[in-house]
Amino acid sequence: MHTHGTGGESTPEFPLPRSRQANERLHAMVPGGAHTYAKGEDQYPEDLAPVISHGRGAHVWDVDGNRYLEYGSGLRSVSLGHAHPRVTEAVRRELDRGANFVRPSIVEADAAERFLATVPTAEMVKFAKNGSDATTAAVRLARAVTGRRRVALCGDHPFFSVDDWFIGTTPMSAGIPAATTDLTVSFPYGDLAATEELLTRYRGEIACLILEPATQTEPPPGYLAGLRELADRHGCVLVFDEMITGLRWSEAGAQGLYGVVPDLSTFGKALGNGFAVSALAGRRELMERGGLRHSHERVFLLSTTHGAETHSLAAAMAVLDTYVEEGITARLHTLGERLAAGVREVAAGLGVGDHVVVRGRASNLVFATLDENHRPSQQYRTLFLRRLIAGGVLAPSFVVSSALTEADVDRTVDVVAEACALYRKALDAADPTPWLGGRPVRPVFRRMA
Repeated sequence: MHTHGTGGESTPEFPLPRSRQANERLHAMVPGGAHTYAKGEDQYPEDLAPVISHGRGAHVWDVDGNRYLEYGSGLRSVSLGHAHPRVTEAVRRELDRGANFVRPSIVEADAAERFLATVPTAEMVKFAKNGSDATTAAVRLARAVTGRRRVALCGDHPFFSVDDWFIGTTPMSAGIPAATTDLTVSFPYGDLAATEELLTRYRGEIACLILEPATQTEPPPGYLAGLRELADRHGCVLVFDEMITGLRWSEAGAQGLYGVVPDLSTFGKALGNGFAVSALAGRRELMERGGLRHSHERVFLLSTTHGAETHSLAAAMAVLDTYVEEGITARLHTLGERLAAGVREVAAGLGVGDHVVVRGRASNLVFATLDENHRPSQQYRTLFLRRLIAGGVLAPSFVVSSALTEADVDRTVDVVAEACALYRKALDAADPTPWLGGRPVRPVFRRMA
C-alpha cells in the first residue's frame, strides 16, 4: 500500500476517494451502509473504511487499488482464504446443474452425511443460510420439547441471533416488546454455582441453556460437563452455539475437542468459507420433532426456500473435506500462535504490553486496546486501526485464515510494531486525540446512532 510519513506516522497517500464515494452510495440506499453492523463504517477510523473490490487467499483489494492482509475474513467465515480453489471448484461443478428445485436435491443427502461423519456427536442435521435462524430454531425446539417458556443464555457471550429473544437483551432493543425480553435470563460463563442458582430460582421454567462452549477463555476444568449434568438434572436442553468454535476448535467443534455432547448445536461461519450455510444439529429424539416420523405435536423447525441451495452445500462439503484431509485446524493454531507471540513481543518491547493485549485461542485471536488506566478504549483502538490500515493490514481482529503464510504473519507483526510505537507516544501524552484523524470507532451495540 502506498504510504508517506507525517511526523513519524504513516498515513495513506490518498484518503481512499473511491471507497469514500462507494460508502456514500451505500449509505444512500442501505441502512447503516452495510448489510452487517459489524462491517459498518463506524467500526473503522474516519475516512479509512475501505470498500472491497475482491479477495484472493489472505489478501483483499479495495476499490482504490490498495492491497491488504486481511484478518477476521468475512466475520470469521472465510477460514481457508478467499476463492479457495477446492471450494470454488466444488461450487463450479454445481453451477450448470441448477441451484434450487421443488424437491430435495441428492446434494442434501450427501452434505448431511458428510456433516454427520465429521461431527459424530450429532445424529441429525438441518441446513439453513445464517446462524440466527439455526439458534432460534434450537430455542423453539427446546421450548416445544420441554413445554417451558424461558431461555437462559450466557450473558458473557456477545451475540446469538438477530431474533427478538436475544436482541431484546442488548442496547439495540428498539422495537422488541418487553414481554419477549422478560422470558430471556442470563448466566455467567464458567460459574456452575450461579447457573444452578438460576435454574433453581426458575425451577421448571427454563427450556434451555444456550452458550458458546468456549470463546476468549478456555472452559474451566469440568465446566462443560457440569453444565451437561445441570441441564439433565433440571430437565432443560443444552445448546452449544458453535458458530465460531465449529471447525476452528476441531473439525467437530468444541464438543469434539472437549468431549461434552450437547443436546443441540449450531454451526456456520467457517462451514461455508464465505458461502451462506449454517446447520442445526443434535440428538435424533429432539431433531425428529421437526420432522414427520413422530406422534407428537409438530414443530416448525427450519423451513427456508434457500436453505438447501446446492452451491452452498457443495462448498460446505469441500470445506469439511479440506479441514480433515489437510489438517487445517492445526494450521490455524500454528499461525495464530506465531502471530500472538510476535505481537506480544513487540508490544512489550515498545512499552505497551499491558495496553495492546492479545486474547483468545490461537485460531480465534482478538486484541484489546487499553488506555492509560488499563480500561478498554475506543480512542486507542482507533489509533491502532489507523496505523494497521496505513500499513496494509485490515484487522478488526487477529483471527487467522489458513491462506496466510509465515511471512504474512511476520509482516503483520512489523506493522503492529509501528502501531505500538505510536501507541506509546499517545500514552506518554495521556491523550490519543492527535492520532485519531477524526471521530473514534464505535461499539456495534449502542442505543443511539
